Amino acid sequence: MTQPLEKNMSSRLAVLALCAPALLLTACNPRASRGIESVHQPVVSRTDYVLDLGTTPYGLAEGEAGRLAGWMASLAPGYGDRIAVEDPSRSTGARTQVASTVARYGLLLADTTATSRDAVAPGTLRVVVTRASASVPTCPQVDAYGAYTFDSHTAANHGCAINSNLAAMVANPEHLIHGQPGTGLADPRNAARAIAAYRRAAPTGGGGTAVESSGASGASGASSIGSSPSGTAGN
Repeated sequence: MTQPLEKNMSSRLAVLALCAPALLLTACNPRASRGIESVHQPVVSRTDYVLDLGTTPYGLAEGEAGRLAGWMASLAPGYGDRIAVEDPSRSTGARTQVASTVARYGLLLADTTATSRDAVAPGTLRVVVTRASASVPTCPQVDAYGAYTFDSHTAANHGCAINSNLAAMVANPEHLIHGQPGTGLADPRNAARAIAAYRRAAPTGGGGTAVESSGASGASGASSIGSSPSGTAGN
């Protein structure tokens, strides 16, 4: 009776001896991440679109306003885009014309002056549209190593789904870097308005819920769901 038992034990020891090197290799793998925070984080990149326009002492040169309008239409700027003007001559009329075109897209010119690598030629004005985008370049990360977690590390693809969705849904990718700056002003009445509305609201269980219904003829009426004041259901 002892011979089968000894044979079984010897086979188990052989299996453990074969698995021991693999366990040691996984424990020493430098790619193992044993923290909860994902190593796959959104990366924000910026792209600058530049257009040089001719100017006069009174504003944009003839035909330049049309060029600007067509260029802006091709870019279709929106929330999150930063538009600035670099004008060495500081022409107020030209800046006003650019601001008027930008306002058609619901945007304002940036307060700071745009700076580019190349110098602006005399008699020209440079419009710079800075657009940021966010993505997770290391995702998806699916390999054979991620299927085994003998050393209690997180999977190789851990965090790819939520961080990729966050990068795709954020309205302004710049907020992933420094957040939305506040105005520095606070109105206590606005802060307490939601709390006051919640406190003044009548409980939903006191008297039933009114439901608006409309018939085929277009007439509308109201019916009450819940208990009637007498305690019996209405007929």
